[in-house]
Amino acid sequence: MSRIVAENMSPLNDCMALFDRKQNKNVQMTDVSGGACASPTLGQLLKRVGDARKEATGDETPVHQVLDVSDVTLDPRTIPFVLSFSNLTYNVKIRRKMTLPTLFSGGSNRLAASTATEPTTGETLFTKTKTLLNDISGEARDGEIMAVLGASGSGKSTLIDALANRIAKGSLKGTITLNGEQLESRLLKVISAYVMQDDLLFPMLTVEETLMFAAEFRLPRTLSKSKKKTRVQALIDQLGLRNAAKTIIGDEGHRGVSGGERRRVSIGIDIIHDPIILFLDEPTSGLDSTSAYMVVKVLQRIAQSGSIVIMSIHQPSYRILGLLDRLIFLSRGHTVYSGRPTNLPQYFADFGHPIPENENRTEFALDLIRELEGSPGGTKSLVEFNRNWTNLKRSTRVTEPSPTQGLSLKEAISASISRGKLVSGATAASNNDSSNPTSLVPTYANPFWVEMAVLSKRSFINSRRMPELFGIRLGAILVTGFILATVFWRLDNSPKGIQERLGFFAFAMSTTFYTCADALPVFLQERYIFMRETAYNAYRRFSYCLSHAIVSLPALIFFSFTFAAITFWAVGLDGGFFFYFGIILASFWAGNSFVTFLSGVVPHVMLGYTIVVAILAYFLLFSGFFINRDRIPPYWIWFHYISLVKYPYEAVLQNEFDDPAKCFVRGIQIFDNTPLGVVPVSLKEKLLNSMSNTLGMKIGPSTCVTTGVDILKQQGVTDLSKWACFWITIAWGFFFRILFYFSLLMGSKNKRR
Repeated sequence: MSRIVAENMSPLNDCMALFDRKQNKNVQMTDVSGGACASPTLGQLLKRVGDARKEATGDETPVHQVLDVSDVTLDPRTIPFVLSFSNLTYNVKIRRKMTLPTLFSGGSNRLAASTATEPTTGETLFTKTKTLLNDISGEARDGEIMAVLGASGSGKSTLIDALANRIAKGSLKGTITLNGEQLESRLLKVISAYVMQDDLLFPMLTVEETLMFAAEFRLPRTLSKSKKKTRVQALIDQLGLRNAAKTIIGDEGHRGVSGGERRRVSIGIDIIHDPIILFLDEPTSGLDSTSAYMVVKVLQRIAQSGSIVIMSIHQPSYRILGLLDRLIFLSRGHTVYSGRPTNLPQYFADFGHPIPENENRTEFALDLIRELEGSPGGTKSLVEFNRNWTNLKRSTRVTEPSPTQGLSLKEAISASISRGKLVSGATAASNNDSSNPTSLVPTYANPFWVEMAVLSKRSFINSRRMPELFGIRLGAILVTGFILATVFWRLDNSPKGIQERLGFFAFAMSTTFYTCADALPVFLQERYIFMRETAYNAYRRFSYCLSHAIVSLPALIFFSFTFAAITFWAVGLDGGFFFYFGIILASFWAGNSFVTFLSGVVPHVMLGYTIVVAILAYFLLFSGFFINRDRIPPYWIWFHYISLVKYPYEAVLQNEFDDPAKCFVRGIQIFDNTPLGVVPVSLKEKLLNSMSNTLGMKIGPSTCVTTGVDILKQQGVTDLSKWACFWITIAWGFFFRILFYFSLLMGSKNKRR
């Protein structure tokens, strides 16, 4: 940094250089001219090198100069935010493990034994209450990183979820405030971001494309395309991803970026709009020491830009510990330490377990906590000591002026937006005079048609880069069509031909639904990406549903035309080709929508395939091919009318047989498919003459006995026209798309209960 400061000796640069050297953020910084140094904003940081890789590895890349994405003058005065939480308590009910001895023992003894160390409120014979958080209090400030530490099962992720409003209302007790005001759920969604422990990214998009799509979602439409690109390029430099910008994310089958780079991309897509509060669930999990340090270094830069950074971390290294500002150690839902890292030695020395020289303070603390957890008394003594120690420190602490400088939450957010924070709120803040802080920032950065366009573009890019999926689906259609065309080659209009046509239609229509089962894993693979993006209002669920339907249509049209063209002339069908193509397209649409709806309900691919195959088999059974509608038992007739196969099957039958002038069975053909079919033609003519004399009407060898209308009556296809069946099939598709939307609405709350 010294070389850069020497080259650029502005007061701002001196402040930033001094800021980087300060480990204790309580120390006031002064520039070379004697003025107070404000915490640098993210826009200012992005104009500097801003890449943690330079400090970790000595990488000397050119300074990346960027444009400010907001057209406002930055206020050098810091507008602090303080997120306070007090008495957070969260209990869940879990099933008891029932064994034969406990089942046959006395109920009172069983409850007394099982709840000797746990509260009995709300407990029953089959459930017990487990406390995940027990009276947790603390605060996090902008410009600082607050880290939550503890062993597995200590409640780290639960506390992060509680602060991020990812626990259902009513389940969590306690208060969470920002600058002394209660945080509304809607406001928290738009001013914060949550980075999950797993890297949920589209594998076939490059790093630059991934961040650009995030910018399209989270940055307002009023911001020009060039400024969005500038923001993305600045973020790439800040995250140290310049060398990987054109590399795809990758997955098990495609080589892509490294684990550390993937984690930084996950952070980047959630900070693209520069949120005020950033939550992270173990961002260093699974990374090597250097990659983990670089990730936390990036988080430090984000915090210094004026954000509150709250993260859980399992066991930080010595270098990472130097980047953290506040620590909370948890043990089975209890706080065993809350304060600054520099106070750890004094804390454990006062507790009677001094930290040895040259030993990692967090490792010592975690080892001691684990040792106490295994002792008979547990960590109760440490919890009590922490409470007394904290009260003692609070009583001796000199009263400090309010860090919010007397600003209300609305004023603080508005001032923060004017400094360039929370880019998506810049437009709304300039045109809003309401006293409600929620009104400062729009719920969604863009209108729904912009979201649809971006979602559709992203889906098309993903599909284009995985042509093997389209090829497999097309191959299945070609093979199925070829087999049907060769098996039912050039069917005639004889009684045998009629039966064969009926079989062809039933199999062809059911096949269109079965081939749609490949849409099942599409949303299941995107489910958690969708939940992450919609949890903090990147786009509307409605936009996703419409985009999902629009993207699927081109492939369905191509598949429908391919299947119709292969089978129509080869089988020798007589109806109109374009209606035949249309009803196949409607079948693909209804089947795709049905499978898409199931993908929003079932959690696993194999379970989904089992359900799809079973339900489609029932649809085919009650379609009217195997048993006519008139012969279906009354208690099953409802299944006939909800069968998706019924309507396209009846539509193609009417398209084929609705011509009353066309004859399908003539006089001499009535003996076909009977034992008399093998007798000589002369004998058949004599039989026809005898029948004519008996019936009193002339029936000759060429007399038309059965027309297409008669066949439709025999099959029970009389209640709906072919166009009615066509529109009902399309309506089924829209119905399942609506159900898909509600399944997303109900199933993606992404909150614990």
